[in-house]
Amino acid sequence: MARRFDPDRRQRIIDAAIRVVGEKGIAGLSHRSAAAEADVPLGSTTYHFKTLDELMVAALRQVNGEPQTAVEGWERILGEDDGPLADRITRLLGRLVGGDRSRMLLEYELYLAGLRREALRPVAAEWLDGLVEVIGAYVDSPATARALVALIDGLLIQLLLTGREFDADETREMLARVIA
Repeated sequence: MARRFDPDRRQRIIDAAIRVVGEKGIAGLSHRSAAAEADVPLGSTTYHFKTLDELMVAALRQVNGEPQTAVEGWERILGEDDGPLADRITRLLGRLVGGDRSRMLLEYELYLAGLRREALRPVAAEWLDGLVEVIGAYVDSPATARALVALIDGLLIQLLLTGREFDADETREMLARVIA
């Protein structure tokens, strides 16, 4: 039997893995669940991704490169106006957490999977280092940029964990204190 030509299969598997993590969390992702979601044979997932870590790395890379997540998106948005940096970051965070937070939950679930999965750490570090570089263009030192990124991460994780509403005034004040 001739092999079926399916040039998009690898991408469909990555997209399926992202959907599975979005719906069931990291614990729900397996070669089998990704294959079922992508409607491909199980062997296709193991052909394209020998290990589950390889599939997770591909999924995290894709999520990190999408417009709502990409470091380039942060760079563009922060460069849009000349207001105080704390105001610009606050507006950006408000957009990220306004409304449905399921996308951010997916992003953080993949990102934090690096705590247990060594293969994901370099991908998460690339995103963090890129964001530090972007924010570093607006502050006095790399240490201040890294502190801002840590604060942003902490704020977003707390909002996801607690389900609290985003408080723009409080966020702006915290950011301004670190920037000062």
